[in-house]
Amino acid sequence: MVSAAETRDHAVVMFRNGMGLSGTAAAADNGVAAMGQTPDKPKVVVVMPAYNAAKTLHMTYAEIPRDVVDLVIVVDDGSRDETAEIARSLGLELFVHNRNYGYGANQKTCYREALRAGADIVVMVHPDYQYDPTLLPEIVRPVREGAADVVLGSRLLAGNAMAQGMPWWKYISNRFLTVLENRVFGLRLSEYHTGYRTYTRAVLESVNLEMNSDNFIFDQEIIAQFVELGARIAEVPVPTRYFPQASSASFLQSTIYGLSILRLLARYWLHRRGVLRKRQFESLRRRYSSMPPAGAPQ
Repeated sequence: MVSAAETRDHAVVMFRNGMGLSGTAAAADNGVAAMGQTPDKPKVVVVMPAYNAAKTLHMTYAEIPRDVVDLVIVVDDGSRDETAEIARSLGLELFVHNRNYGYGANQKTCYREALRAGADIVVMVHPDYQYDPTLLPEIVRPVREGAADVVLGSRLLAGNAMAQGMPWWKYISNRFLTVLENRVFGLRLSEYHTGYRTYTRAVLESVNLEMNSDNFIFDQEIIAQFVELGARIAEVPVPTRYFPQASSASFLQSTIYGLSILRLLARYWLHRRGVLRKRQFESLRRRYSSMPPAGAPQ
């Protein structure tokens, strides 16, 4: 396993009411620290990867703070219900896949279209109303303040997740996988399996999203890429809701997802050890550097 001392330095900060509670050293000297520096009025784009979200999309959108968000994009991954029609009736920017490609494929479209729309900050909010959209200013704040490149909304920092409705088997697997991921990634996060996230434009443009899976494991692959990049990752506590209309992975889906994470961690560990290097984890920013013209002062 990779210990914290063996990894690059990563800033891991827990934010509560905008105040940093703890953290490690600053990001490595590789230009990533500048990722958190955004314009005075950065363009904030919310993306919603949707699949059969007709019952909850309108509730989620209704609670998004309009004074913080410049644009809301919905990507419908071949839903069999009225998700697309509801998104259109709400006046949202809508993109529709011609079939169901998977959760990871949905996110790829989300980020591609958000960056094309000029986003400086991209916030992923699941449209199933499990996560509280009114907390969006809090999950964006660490990026706005230049303290982070990536912000994860943590259910485990927001109190007893099982008391909020998380199934016991999902809670136990979450804790087990988080311990392993912290060990391999050299971080101290409370969880990695959240659907409420904020990314800077620069950090999204610095990793190879298209090499990631089209399935649920995408969420962890992109974290591995950010760790390899040396991105600063912060956490913000976010309570969640569990109710019949909200989407939730089945036990079988969760089992497959968990096994996929174990395989990913093994691949990343081998990559970091230099045993089996993977292009997927290599930063796009580190593939090239600018060179001055001949005769120019150094």
